[in-house]
Amino acid sequence: MKRIIAILSVLLCMPAFADDTSAPITPRISLFSTTVDWQGVTGLQLAQYTGHFTGRDKSLVKNGLVLYYLDSFPCYGEADSVRLWISPMGETIGKLRLVCVHSPTEVKFAWRNAPQDAEQSETTGILTCPVSGDYDLEINLSKCTRGPDWKEYK
Repeated sequence: MKRIIAILSVLLCMPAFADDTSAPITPRISLFSTTVDWQGVTGLQLAQYTGHFTGRDKSLVKNGLVLYYLDSFPCYGEADSVRLWISPMGETIGKLRLVCVHSPTEVKFAWRNAPQDAEQSETTGILTCPVSGDYDLEINLSKCTRGPDWKEYK
């Protein structure tokens, strides 16, 4: 009886140790934000900055422009203030508030064209905009450059 139990135990455990090379290995991606302690990493004091949009670029805005701020040194966006909608007439719905270790010279957004009440969907690509000003940042939409669409990134 002991032999039967031992043999059954071994047979039940063997599949756990089998080398199954037919199953694809999917890497697990872990994201860690470096923005958590920029003040501690750089030794620079964090401060709040606000962004205001000027300049109309009808070819960019079209029926409305949705912008999502993309965190990058020296700034990261405050969670409730990184999505904006800009109307064809230049009206901005939403606020851009950033926490920075110094005033940025440019900011980047994920963007897409959509009317104000459109459902959320995928963005088109990256929009890079030069910034002027200090704590009150001016972002002139007519000076922004469009990066490649997402599908063009490799």
